[in-house]
Amino acid sequence: MSRVVSLRLKDEQVERLQRAARRLGRSPSEAAALLLEESLRRQEYPFVEFRDSSAGRQAYVQSTRIAVWHVAALAREYDGDASKTAAYLEVPEVEVRAALAYASVYAEEIDAAIADDEWVAEHLLPLTPGFEVMTVDTAAP
Repeated sequence: MSRVVSLRLKDEQVERLQRAARRLGRSPSEAAALLLEESLRRQEYPFVEFRDSSAGRQAYVQSTRIAVWHVAALAREYDGDASKTAAYLEVPEVEVRAALAYASVYAEEIDAAIADDEWVAEHLLPLTPGFEVMTVDTAAP
């Protein structure tokens, strides 16, 4: 269910929203809803931020180049062990825990991103000469 909410914006805010909407390929109303949702999620999940990527807007671990879906996929390899995942990624464990908390609440979004990545590895990477897939040895200390 959705409801219409009226907002009073300054002229400058409307112009900025219109620019953001064009960049996102959405209407100003859709862009405002998306940006508001992302802002609310950032407040609820510290260490998670949103960025444009080749796959669209995605959640990332703040101040890193690591997408939340990547943290979640790697954590699965470590049987959900946040400490081992953090050590492998060389980021603080608190950031991994925040990413995993986000991933558990927005599991559908994260699972779809992981599935997309697996599809690319299976279908597109074999067509790319010299490209290697990196695997993680989770048994290593």
